[in-house]
Amino acid sequence: MAKKIAVIVRDRQAEALRMGVGMMLADDLVTVFVMDRKVEETENNMMNLETMNDMDIKTYTNCKDNANIEYISTEEVANKLLEFDNILPY
Repeated sequence: MAKKIAVIVRDRQAEALRMGVGMMLADDLVTVFVMDRKVEETENNMMNLETMNDMDIKTYTNCKDNANIEYISTEEVANKLLEFDNILPY
């Protein structure tokens, strides 16, 4: 049975985004939450976000500066996190 995994992206953005992509290889349902700040526009971060988009990994943010990521409020993030089996904070 597939697990529902949430990846919380904060301080270690590159590592968290890489993990978000990597976790999908285990056939689990992965959702990525980019919290509180804009994603650094490095080559690796942009490639990982593009890959997540291509693989239909849901990605949300509570920071309106993150274009191309669905904005939801912090309260909505908290409510969504209740649905997950595992939460990986970075």
